[in-house]
Amino acid sequence: MSLPTLAIVGRPNVGKSTIFNRILGERISIVEDTPGVTRDRIYGNSEWLGKSFSVIDTGGIDLGDEPFMSQITQQAEIAIEEADVILFLTSIENGVTDADERVAQILYRADKPVVLAVNKVDNPERRQDIYDFYSLGFGEPLPLSGTHGIGLGDILDAIVAAFPDEVKDDDDDSIKFSFIGRPTLGSRV
Repeated sequence: MSLPTLAIVGRPNVGKSTIFNRILGERISIVEDTPGVTRDRIYGNSEWLGKSFSVIDTGGIDLGDEPFMSQITQQAEIAIEEADVILFLTSIENGVTDADERVAQILYRADKPVVLAVNKVDNPERRQDIYDFYSLGFGEPLPLSGTHGIGLGDILDAIVAAFPDEVKDDDDDSIKFSFIGRPTLGSRV
């Protein structure tokens, strides 16, 4: 049986790689203030309260026309498909943005458990602003400071509680294949 999987998704520069590194307890993902540094999916394993799980770090989902943005979004969508639970990471610094709402639309279609976290809540005064994030439609937004680790335990509690009791079995020995080719070359069967 495979481990349950968590995907960390959100718009660019909300702290996904910082949270990924905190959950794993080591620096694996590169953390930069520049959008687009994380482009592919990055995998690691972690454990919380005796429950082991896989974690996927993703690049920021944005529908802009910056270089590589469509490929980064594709990689994030693959991670969403692979995940059993999704950590939707937002940031208190800009409030709810149009990009957050676009990510929310993608997550509605995924029809998977979503834990909503609001990062960069580094002081008590910022805590009162997290309630605006209820508008994204994923229940109670949980405050978090990736820099200081404040609130991470509550986030991990919510994630572990959302994991399914039983995870799909990867011991399936059936043969899988794909037809690949240019359009109109007979690749449709």
